Amino acid sequence: MSPTFAGLVGFAGLLVLLVLRMPIGIAMMLVGFVGIAVLNNADAALHTLGSFPYAYSSVYELSVIPLFVLMGNFAAASGMGRDLYAAAYAWVGHRRGGLASATILACAGFAALSGSSVASAVTMGRVALPEMRRYNYDARLATGAVASGGTLGILIPPSTALIVYALLTEQSIGQLFLAGFLPGLLLTLLFVATIAAVTFVRPEFGPPSEAMPMRARLAALRHSGALLLIVLVVIGGIYLGVFTVTEAAAIGAFLAMLHALWRRRLTLPVLSEALLQTVRTTAMVFLILIGAHVFAPFLAMTRIPTDLAAVLSGFAISPVAVLGIILLAFIVLGMFLEGFAMLVLTIPIVFPIVTALGFDPIWFGIVMVVVLEMGLISPPVGINVFVVKGVAEDVPMGKIYAGILPFWIAMLVCVLILIAFPQIALFLPTTMMG
Repeated sequence: MSPTFAGLVGFAGLLVLLVLRMPIGIAMMLVGFVGIAVLNNADAALHTLGSFPYAYSSVYELSVIPLFVLMGNFAAASGMGRDLYAAAYAWVGHRRGGLASATILACAGFAALSGSSVASAVTMGRVALPEMRRYNYDARLATGAVASGGTLGILIPPSTALIVYALLTEQSIGQLFLAGFLPGLLLTLLFVATIAAVTFVRPEFGPPSEAMPMRARLAALRHSGALLLIVLVVIGGIYLGVFTVTEAAAIGAFLAMLHALWRRRLTLPVLSEALLQTVRTTAMVFLILIGAHVFAPFLAMTRIPTDLAAVLSGFAISPVAVLGIILLAFIVLGMFLEGFAMLVLTIPIVFPIVTALGFDPIWFGIVMVVVLEMGLISPPVGINVFVVKGVAEDVPMGKIYAGILPFWIAMLVCVLILIAFPQIALFLPTTMMG
C-alpha cells in the first residue's frame, strides 16, 4: 500500500468514526495508531501510543489551559457576565437596537475572561434574551445577536482555540493572544454596525428602552470594573513582558477567584462545580491535542501535506487565490464539523501550504479562528445556534438562522479586511516586549 493511498484510507476511516460520533481525540488516536503500524511497524505505533500521552500531558506550559478555563469559571460564578450586560445596557440600551448592541459588547467583555464561545452564548442568552423580549425585540435580531456575540469567545484572548492552534503549530501563545485582540474589537464593532443597519431598515426589530441617568450609568460601569482590571493585568502583563502567558493565566484565575469571594458568590458548591467544569474542559482539550499529535506522525508518513503544498505552489495562481480556496474549504467544512474537530484535522494539512506561500503563521491563526467562528453559527451543525435554541425554546430554528445571516456576513467582511490589512492582527505581536 502506497503512503498516499494509506493516508486517504485513514482520512476516510476518520470521517466514518466521526459520523459514528466517536470523540475526535480518540478517533485520531485510533487512526494514527493503525496508520503508523501499517506504514512503519506495530512496535513504532505502540511506542507512540504508550509514551506520547504522558510525556505531552506533563509539559509545564500546558497548565495555561486549565488556568484560563478556571479563570472563566470563576468569572461566571462571580456574576461578571450580568454586571457586564448591565453596564452595556446602561450606556447604549436607550438607542434603537441598543439591547442587542449591549449583548454584543457584553459578550466581547465576557469573552476576555471565559475563552469559550458556548459559555459566552449561554451566559448572555440567559441575561439578555428575557430583557430583549420584554422590550418586544424581534426574535431574529435577539437570538442572532446572542449566537453571534458568543462566537467572540474563541477570538478575543484568552482563547482556547488560539491555544490549541499555537500548540499544533508551535507558535507563541502570547503573540497569538495579542494578535487576536484588535481583530476581536474589529469584529465587535462590525456586529454593532450590523445591528445599526438592521434596525435602520427595520426599526421595529429593536425599539429603544428608557434612558438611564448619568449616575446610574457610572454606577453600572463601576460594577464591571473588576473585569477591566483583570483584562488589563493579564493582557497588559503579557504585552509588556512582565510575566509569561502561564503566569498571566495563574494571576487572572487568582484575581477572578478573589472577586468571586468578595462578591460572596464562591460557596463550596459553586467552587466544586467550577473545579469540575475546569477538569472536564481541560480533559476534553488534552484528549484532542493528544489525538492530534498521534495522528500527525501518520500524516507526515503519507506525505500528503508536503505533496499538496508542492502541487498548490506550482499552480499559476497568486498566493492570495490559494488562500481564498483554503478559506472557502474551511467555510464549507464548518457547516458539518465542530470547530475543534476542523482545527485539529486541517491544520496538519494546510499549515505547510500556508507557510510555503509566505503567509505569517500568527496572522493565519487569527484568520482561521474567525472562519471557525463562522462555522459556529452555520447550518446545520452550528453549535451556538443550538445553545441559543436551548435558552429560547419557543423560537423556531428558521428564525434563529435568519437572524444570524447579517452577522455571518459581518464575519466574512472581517476576514476580507484582515486579508487586505494584515497589520491589524500583527501590530501588537510585533511590538510586544519581553
